[in-house]
Amino acid sequence: LEDRRETDPARCLQKKDLIETVREMLTQNERLVVTLYYYEQLSLREIGQVLRLTESRICQIHTELVQRLKRRLS
Repeated sequence: LEDRRETDPARCLQKKDLIETVREMLTQNERLVVTLYYYEQLSLREIGQVLRLTESRICQIHTELVQRLKRRLS
């Protein structure tokens, strides 16, 4: 029987490589947007308040970084 609690070392290494690649590609503000949006579950408006930017500017930043990541990682 397979122990599903055990992590696959190759998969862990791939995940670390992916995280490092993403980290290198993004600016500090973009990393903050990703962290607040995906990890802290803040809305775009809340992120805008934190960064003192408009909600629409945060939306633009998010859209641009997602498109750039998709192109780079495809």
